[in-house]
Amino acid sequence: MNVVLVRVDNRLIHGQILEAWVPFLQAEGIVVADDGVASDFFRETVIRMAVPREIEVIVCSVADLSKNFPGAQSEGPRSIVLFGDAGAALRAHQGGFRFERLNLGNIYSEECVVSCTPSVQLDRKELDDVLSLLRAGVAIDLRRVPTDNPPDLQSILRKVGAGEEKRL
Repeated sequence: MNVVLVRVDNRLIHGQILEAWVPFLQAEGIVVADDGVASDFFRETVIRMAVPREIEVIVCSVADLSKNFPGAQSEGPRSIVLFGDAGAALRAHQGGFRFERLNLGNIYSEECVVSCTPSVQLDRKELDDVLSLLRAGVAIDLRRVPTDNPPDLQSILRKVGAGEEKRL
């Protein structure tokens, strides 16, 4: 699997993915790494129905992703990997699924402590998970769609006193 995008998106499969990211990246596959979806036949079926037939869909748990796909390779179908939250991305990274860059596309929280963009609002746990990924050397990109101009996460984190020394 040739991973062309690793993304956190609470909504998983939706228009931004199918109409913006897939064509922009010329993706041939989408991997949904979500424990809830992997264990819910109905949710998995709905996701599969939403994706055009020419795009391969893999639904798996976070642990299975780490076990079966140890990292971004340059061979195989161009694929987008989606996580439902930053904690899942962190668990995958810690479990051996290696990636250098993580796109935060849509994260909504009722208990927001950091509003990075209108579509990325982090609660305390999400913030801690993102900071852990930064410390692990993962660059964080804040964009809903590929044409967005990403804000500087470091300056956002400094404003709330959560800044890291690591540059993005």
